[in-house]
Amino acid sequence: MLRSMLVLLLLAVTPQPGQPHSDAAKTAGEDGPNYTSNGQLKMPEHYREWIFLSSGVDMSYSPNAAMAGHSMFDNVFVNPSAYRAFLQTGTWPDKTTLVLEIRGAEGPSSINKRGHSQSPEVMGMEIHVKDAKLDGGWGFFEFDNSNSAKLIKRPASCYECHESHAAVDTTFVQFYPTLLGLSKAKGTLSAAYLKEMASPATK
Repeated sequence: MLRSMLVLLLLAVTPQPGQPHSDAAKTAGEDGPNYTSNGQLKMPEHYREWIFLSSGVDMSYSPNAAMAGHSMFDNVFVNPSAYRAFLQTGTWPDKTTLVLEIRGAEGPSSINKRGHSQSPEVMGMEIHVKDAKLDGGWGFFEFDNSNSAKLIKRPASCYECHESHAAVDTTFVQFYPTLLGLSKAKGTLSAAYLKEMASPATK
């Protein structure tokens, strides 16, 4: 009798195939965006303790873009609760906060004789937030050596670019190697991205 009751209890608390995911898969937790009283986004103090998604070097979305004369690293972090939800669903929940940290690329120094390492100084910071309260559900905030930033209002090129080319939910998951395969398996890759990848120009 006792064993049967334990089995029933486990079945009650264990998600079964086909059951909907928890609310955590729909909304990120307390590590999501925080705003000032006038609506500016606060800089997340401990974002480097978040989930590291990827690092790119000298990336450009324009084939005719001129080099700035020095190399740059782009580091991407996401709040842990949003990452956990993405692992469940293959898409981002409300309150997802993606941090783009830009650092300079330094040449040979110390025992390094070739290649590049990242500079100690942060050269720039941009945050991409999913928030149902924002126009279009997503917003960009560019920080300039401050603890808070105003929303970059639409229409701006960053919105059009992400909405036209992003692999998942207006985010460039195609550049996040640990998530791209998961998104494909979950069937959440955007139609725009799939069409772009099927184009002869991308092969």
